[in-house]
Amino acid sequence: MSLEKKRKTADLLSICIKAGKAVKGFDSAKEAVEKGTAHAVLTACDASEKTVKEVRFVCGKYDIPVIASELSKAETARYCGKETAVLAICDEGFAKGFLKIQIND
Repeated sequence: MSLEKKRKTADLLSICIKAGKAVKGFDSAKEAVEKGTAHAVLTACDASEKTVKEVRFVCGKYDIPVIASELSKAETARYCGKETAVLAICDEGFAKGFLKIQIND
C-alpha cells in the first residue's frame, strides 16, 4: 500500500464530499449507478468480498469503473461522517482524478 496514493485518495475524497459529489453506502451507490449519475465507485480496502463482488456486478452492467482504494471503512468515516465500504463518485472530473491516482501510483 502506497502512503502517497492513500493520502492523495483521502485528499480528493475530502474535496469530493465537501462538493456534494459523493454518494455513501452500497444501496445509494447502486441507485446512483443505475440512474446514470455515478461516474466511478470506490470500495474500501477492508470491504467484504461479497460487497466488492456485488459492486463489480452492478458497475459492470453499466460500464462504470470500480476503484479499490487504500482507505478503510473507518478512514472513510473521517471524511464523510459515515463508516462505509462503498462510495459512488457523481462527478466526471473527480472520477477521472481517482482513476489517475490509481494508475499513476
